[in-house]
Amino acid sequence: MSDSRRLARRARMLRWLLNCYPPYLGAGIHIQEISPDLRSVKVRMKLTRWNRNYVGTQFGGSLYAMVDPFYMLLLIEQLGRDYIVWDKAASIDFIAPGKGPVYAQFHVDDALLDEIRQQTASGKKYLPRLQVEIRDGAGELVARVDKTLYVRLKPQARQA
Repeated sequence: MSDSRRLARRARMLRWLLNCYPPYLGAGIHIQEISPDLRSVKVRMKLTRWNRNYVGTQFGGSLYAMVDPFYMLLLIEQLGRDYIVWDKAASIDFIAPGKGPVYAQFHVDDALLDEIRQQTASGKKYLPRLQVEIRDGAGELVARVDKTLYVRLKPQARQA
């Protein structure tokens, strides 16, 4: 099986698993698409009674949950087993209330991957800061999330 077919298969499996993940089911989070090359993800969260806050808008914790793992997952898949990738820190800036379905998109490009490989080649950790926007159905900004990831080349990979 070719690498591209293997990646596409992993993307389909990951999407299926995440869409069956109980916290996502309860929060109304749905992974709409994971690209076959595992470089981008589209996520939607509808407003339900399970993720509605006291004033009837999207609960902030659910807004964060919908964007939590995706940069880490994409980087793990793109960098491979020779790298340690963790979420290190995050902050969320609430811009406007989410009064209906909200959406987020993630993308990892060659420039980011090259930068990470360059910064970690000596074995030092690298803390890339990435941002994702959560928008409503009309495209209006609801929240902006800043993520800091921890990336390091594994010691045995540096010796090879």
